[in-house]
Amino acid sequence: MQQSDNQPAVKRHTAERWLEAALFSSRWLMAPFYVGLVFALIALLTVFIGELVAEVSHFGELNPERAILLALSLIDLSLAGNLILIVIFSGYENFVSKLDAEGDVDRPAWMGTVDFSGLKLRLIASIVAISAISLLRTFMRIGEEPVDETLIKWKVIVHLTFVTSGVLLALMDLLSSRSEKHSEKH
Repeated sequence: MQQSDNQPAVKRHTAERWLEAALFSSRWLMAPFYVGLVFALIALLTVFIGELVAEVSHFGELNPERAILLALSLIDLSLAGNLILIVIFSGYENFVSKLDAEGDVDRPAWMGTVDFSGLKLRLIASIVAISAISLLRTFMRIGEEPVDETLIKWKVIVHLTFVTSGVLLALMDLLSSRSEKHSEKH
């Protein structure tokens, strides 16, 4: 009789292990998302090359403002590419599996060190930079084309929203880390 009492506990334990193994394996469902982001990076590279080729064909006609706008556009695309890479590497390492690139001399120093909190802050910082460049490009075009005051107003509002969100996220992380340190002391 005592053996039958232990039997359900073993089955429950086995069922629990199977469930936990299935849940743990489900993290691989995220891998296609990161592969999809690689395709987004390729699309971004295609746009980058297209914009570069289009502007280089008019290289002799560049004035300082147009050269600055070209540089800002390319920086904007570059920052978006960096953002995608950060999400791919950090997301994959934080949520799926460690990348086996330990011996690679080209491995970025930040790989394996960006946790979810750091990822959020890097994302919002990149978004703020991209928004700032877009806003600067809009300001640089004033005088070249009619001013759309509504568009400028909304770009400023969106940019300030991103900046505020970034500051609030950083503040929440700071308070959270202080709270954890305080809990460890007591």
